[in-house]
Amino acid sequence: MARRPTIKDIARQAGVSESAVSFALNGKPGVSEDTRARIRRVARELGWQPNSAARALSGERSGAVGLVLARPAHTLGAESFFLRLVSGIQEVLSAAGTALLLQVVEDVEAECAVYRRWWAERRVDGVLVVDPRTRDPRPALLSRLGLPAVVIGGGTGTPPDPWQPEGPARHGGAPAGGRDGAGGDTGAPGGTGTGAEGAAGYASGGGAGADGGAGAGGGAGDRAAAGTDGGPGPAVVRADDARAMTEVLDHLHGLGHRRIVHIAGLPGLAHTARRVAALRAEAARLGLPPGQVRSVPTDYSDTEGAAATRRVLAEPEPPTALVYVMAVAGSAVAAGLGIPVPGRLSIVAWDDSALCRVTHPPLTALVRDTAGFGRLAAEELLHLLAGGPPRVRESELPRLEPRGSTAPPPAAY
Repeated sequence: MARRPTIKDIARQAGVSESAVSFALNGKPGVSEDTRARIRRVARELGWQPNSAARALSGERSGAVGLVLARPAHTLGAESFFLRLVSGIQEVLSAAGTALLLQVVEDVEAECAVYRRWWAERRVDGVLVVDPRTRDPRPALLSRLGLPAVVIGGGTGTPPDPWQPEGPARHGGAPAGGRDGAGGDTGAPGGTGTGAEGAAGYASGGGAGADGGAGAGGGAGDRAAAGTDGGPGPAVVRADDARAMTEVLDHLHGLGHRRIVHIAGLPGLAHTARRVAALRAEAARLGLPPGQVRSVPTDYSDTEGAAATRRVLAEPEPPTALVYVMAVAGSAVAAGLGIPVPGRLSIVAWDDSALCRVTHPPLTALVRDTAGFGRLAAEELLHLLAGGPPRVRESELPRLEPRGSTAPPPAAY
């Protein structure tokens, strides 16, 4: 194995003392500009790079940020969201010369342990936090550690929300939420199905999309954030799940669907809570009975998504439309049961993908710039590390693209 060049090697090659090399490479006075330039040229030629551990011990930045995914590893390959998100994050960090340290763990307790270790070892300068939860220990921990953080996806938007920033009013836009307030703070959802259905129960705080529409709830532009201990809190980047769900339900209702099931994600996640709340709120506004429009939680795996699909399609009065992340798996289940799409069942994918576009029929889907979401999060973390205040940023509103998987329900249904 090749030996890494050291300061002693640079000093020998440049014909100077090791202290002169240290002054030159750390930008400190004590050497002439000509000597500094010669030392840096020799360092480049030798391929020298600063030792990140030594820099951390001296109080300098590590040059890395962290991302922990607290989900069962087998569920990560079932959707392309995280791959696209990380590609956007990496694009910004690479341009800034910052490394991304990625770790997958089983649960939030293990995630918190990683943050404590990274902080103690000075491994990262800040972290990107995903999957905010309705009851979340991470905000208080990160605040105690003083570890700069950007939470991707925001919180529940409804008190008590551990991720909800507080501070001066936003600037640069009007308040936003669901249409006519739908998807705002309309109340707690709690689907009417069996088992853990409706376990997530917080309304959405809304937020501005690309069109800056008005309603109840969050707002557009940037807002300063405050920490749980009174100090600077995490920055937040989020998407308006409430308005996206409202658009999906309105599309299906307009086609004539009245029995609609949302195959949701993990019930403890804040974005699941927002989507369930928005579905309930818009269903109530449209006058649809709660028992006919509901959410069924899963763990985001194709296995659970397929099982949930089989259960609801076996009901005496099965839904005529399904909305979920694992839409391709649902389409395959319908085909296996001999249920034509969209002849007897309409399907909407919550996230568009290449599979959604090439499957037959192509799936109606919410089209969003997930890589752009990742770029926005990385930009905000670099903004924090440069000394900027934590802010709340809204991503572009997803756009529903109707395709061949949605149509009016058959008259018999």
